[in-house]
Amino acid sequence: MKRRVVVSGMGGVTSLGDDWASIRARMAAGETGIRVMEDWSRYQDIHTRLAAPILNFAPEDMYPRKKLRSMGRVARLAVYATDRALADAGLKDDPLVRSGRTGIAYGSSFGSPDSVLGFYELKMNGSSKNLNATNYIRMMSHTTSVNIGIFFGVTGRIIPTSCACASGSQGIGYAYEAIASGKADIMIAGGAEELDITDAATFDTLYATSTKNNAPHTTPRPFDRDRDGLVIGEGAATLILEEYEHAVARGAPIYTELAGFGTNSDGYHATHPQASTIKQALKLALEDAGISAENIGFISGHGTATQFGDNVEAEATYKVMGGKIPFHSLKGHFGHSLGACGAIEAWLGIEMMRDGWFCPTANLENIDEQCAPLNYVMQEPRALDIDYLMSNNFAFGGINTSLIFKNIG
Repeated sequence: MKRRVVVSGMGGVTSLGDDWASIRARMAAGETGIRVMEDWSRYQDIHTRLAAPILNFAPEDMYPRKKLRSMGRVARLAVYATDRALADAGLKDDPLVRSGRTGIAYGSSFGSPDSVLGFYELKMNGSSKNLNATNYIRMMSHTTSVNIGIFFGVTGRIIPTSCACASGSQGIGYAYEAIASGKADIMIAGGAEELDITDAATFDTLYATSTKNNAPHTTPRPFDRDRDGLVIGEGAATLILEEYEHAVARGAPIYTELAGFGTNSDGYHATHPQASTIKQALKLALEDAGISAENIGFISGHGTATQFGDNVEAEATYKVMGGKIPFHSLKGHFGHSLGACGAIEAWLGIEMMRDGWFCPTANLENIDEQCAPLNYVMQEPRALDIDYLMSNNFAFGGINTSLIFKNIG
């Protein structure tokens, strides 16, 4: 019998802040985290100058230098978000974390890009003067999960999820499955990404980045007819997932129940998502939760603000979920934080469900006629009392994820 899984702690850091009260206030005031990156002007062949950076993040002021040695920025963001989530769950310094029944499922698209430079210098110039024992640890794709484990002394299973834009949501989904199947009682789950010019360049070469460099407050524009591409962001979010009876027994806070998870792959193309398999991922999540589309009260969409991606997502969502359920994307506020977005959007979606307040998609003013007729939340927030939230993310490589959270507050 499948065990119930609840969220007993949450924490994160974004370009609009690191706590829900601050983030909600800034959203309500019409702010986004998009900025002009003045220092990117030296990259002559990169067209975008826009990103959503986290300002004034200084982990060296919070943690011992020795503990930070093996961490690039992405791992530091992940550890900080996890530190906040464990404290929120009442598990900070609790022996349960080291018991072997607590594990980690966490991801990022990549490690810290600057850590690669020492290897580049070695291959190009034959010099290893900028290589040390930590270069690979900071570069490796599982740097977030490993550094979380070392920092907090976690001895249970580690499930790294390095799958681009679905890294965070897959981390949450696989953590859920580990607990539901009895392999763990508590899982640290989520995703992180650091901002780097290489991320922007990846999409720039595909002509998929926004170039509204003189008007950062107007972009990105998910599902809008005037959108011109995505904006890269950064951040991290951690959910503490826990078996329901275990959480009740220790008097833990219970924010929501993770009721369903679906994931699959397109098996078709690395960068062209397929509506047919996205539809199947949503159906898998509904089936796992044991509910129908009509039970979902709100959908948090992926919504990157690329034409092909938005159109395919809207089509698939409409065919499975219909056009009545309120729907938004958070990437207008935070940009596309790649491996972090699924975790950030799950965290903030839970907060919105608990508050009964859902923000509009930032910058969505005129729905693209090529996008299916969903119930887009635009311009004004919605006050809604819902039973279930669906949070969807889709990644390069054709990796699709859908998470369903149940409101038990």
